[in-house]
Amino acid sequence: MTHIWVRAEQRPNEDRVGLTPAGAAALIAKGYRLTVEESRTRAIGLEGYRAAGAEIAAEGSWPEAPRDAIIFGLKELPEDGTPLPHRHILFGHAYKGQSAGRTLLERFKAGGGTLYDLEYLVDESGRRVAAFGYWAGFAGAAVTVKAWLAQQWDQVCGPVGAYASRDALVAELEEELAVLGGRLPSALVIGALGRVGRGASDLCEALSMPVTRWDMAETASGGPFPEVLEHDIFLNSILAMPGCPVFVPAEATGAARRLSAIGDIACDPTSDFSPVKVYDRTTTWEEPVIRVHDAPPLDVMAIDNLPSMLPKESSEDFAAQLLPHLLELEALEAGVWGRAQATFAKHIAAV
Repeated sequence: MTHIWVRAEQRPNEDRVGLTPAGAAALIAKGYRLTVEESRTRAIGLEGYRAAGAEIAAEGSWPEAPRDAIIFGLKELPEDGTPLPHRHILFGHAYKGQSAGRTLLERFKAGGGTLYDLEYLVDESGRRVAAFGYWAGFAGAAVTVKAWLAQQWDQVCGPVGAYASRDALVAELEEELAVLGGRLPSALVIGALGRVGRGASDLCEALSMPVTRWDMAETASGGPFPEVLEHDIFLNSILAMPGCPVFVPAEATGAARRLSAIGDIACDPTSDFSPVKVYDRTTTWEEPVIRVHDAPPLDVMAIDNLPSMLPKESSEDFAAQLLPHLLELEALEAGVWGRAQATFAKHIAAV
């Protein structure tokens, strides 16, 4: 019997979950055993899972789960260095040269476990089968607009938090922009045809902001791209990959520019392939931006769990995309799971 163990997220400000109670009921109806940990922060309450027939476990008890259980979470595991003997489904951020990635792979190698990285669950064409991208784009654009708004009052963007809904977030931004008497920032979205780019563009449209949408055709020349500096806001919505053009070179901080706020929504500053070269670390909900130049200001937003700003909507969306593949977990050697396992095997062999 396939046993899925949904762990509680332990990262601050991470309220999302990759399975809804309706999905839990579907898994149990198919004969899966399902355990769901208690959580003080999860956006979807425990009672729905209990009613669906899931077993309930204490928060953070997954290290003691049966060895054959598949541990399912979203964000990173506690960085305690312990070996990892289980099979894990999560966003590992371990395959593109990230500093913490090798440590994670070493833990899997020491414990004999396997990582099924959610970023590498792909179909036959290489397209991801489930992603939070749309809501990352929407929320990332919103925080970058907040950064631009703060600059209008000679301030740096203050802490951000979660919202009950998309509409609540848009309403707050509309109210803040209204104080400027109709003056709106212009935005350039690169990767506008993808999930992240669509979310970022939709936020700009919801606020009636002028938005320029670029995708592969507009960036095929490889750069440089002076147009980036000619907008108030730049929203990077593409994943860092080998061969990725540089959109914001290091020297852009001192260049003549209109640009004052960057939303690096893809948020991979420690990757060798990052297209935004003016910063070197992620930002947080408490400190949403890094000011990389003072006069004129240039702020970079690079929060790496943006969809949790809209935790219920983003959880429901992602869970609906992933459920058909969770229902195929009994065939781990095939399909998306087999491809993810092959990717892990290739990288673990290099550790």
